[in-house]
Amino acid sequence: MSKTPLASRPHDHSHCVHSALTEADTLCAGKGLRLTALRRRVLELVWQSHKPLGAYDILAVLSEEDGRRAAPPTVYRALDFLLENGLVHRIASLNAFAGCNHPTHAHQGQFLICRECHAAIELQHGAISAAIVNAANEVGFDVEGQTVEVVGVCAGCKAA
Repeated sequence: MSKTPLASRPHDHSHCVHSALTEADTLCAGKGLRLTALRRRVLELVWQSHKPLGAYDILAVLSEEDGRRAAPPTVYRALDFLLENGLVHRIASLNAFAGCNHPTHAHQGQFLICRECHAAIELQHGAISAAIVNAANEVGFDVEGQTVEVVGVCAGCKAA
């Protein structure tokens, strides 16, 4: 099996989208949360590629589909809901959002971001989170959240 993360390999991405939506349905039902049509559509748009998507990109698609200008606050509320429930991560350096590969497991976001194609590959390594928490504790700092963003070049862009 290849060590290259799925996001960097050619694959049927519709399976990623379908899996993410199914997990979101299950997670929300289990917590008694409403995954409204808009929240579901925003999540679907975020998952349509492995490249993080900005709120205004989402707005543009929704406006195009609906035939009228979607309101920014509605998209931001949907994104806030998705963030609060672990369904997406915010990539601060890109001011964009990426679907979470592990929404049912509490974890911190760790991303490899390609500076060429802007794909974001989510990692989930407890040792990275632990190292940050341990280093913070050594200086008396309480970590409330962390997102690690590492910029470089993905396997696909290196090969091109």
